[in-house]
Amino acid sequence: QVQLVESGGGLVQAGGSLRLACAASGPVNLYVIGWFRQAPGKERELLAAVDWSSGRTYVADSVKGRFTISRDNYRSTIFLQMYNLKPEDTALYICAAKPRGGSREDYGSWGQGTQVTVSS
Repeated sequence: QVQLVESGGGLVQAGGSLRLACAASGPVNLYVIGWFRQAPGKERELLAAVDWSSGRTYVADSVKGRFTISRDNYRSTIFLQMYNLKPEDTALYICAAKPRGGSREDYGSWGQGTQVTVSS
């Protein structure tokens, strides 16, 4: 199984950008790695994911055009590039892993998260 560590969060003004990193260790080629966010009182939301083996990516409709996902094969790191941030993007951003072929409910190996706060 994989271990995941997030970084890159912080405080940013509305309209700004941040790049989050999810560093993975273990057999990442067997997994889909996803970025989630969770704000207080709200359901955890899947934002983007990458199938490590195939390189296929997914980005949720809610953030398409502002968020992109990419990876660094050599460092086993998945990036979430966020543009034009809005106060409603404020949340704890977490990455997780799902076995290839599994359902969305199969995400596990949750990282500790990195906080993103967007000020107005």
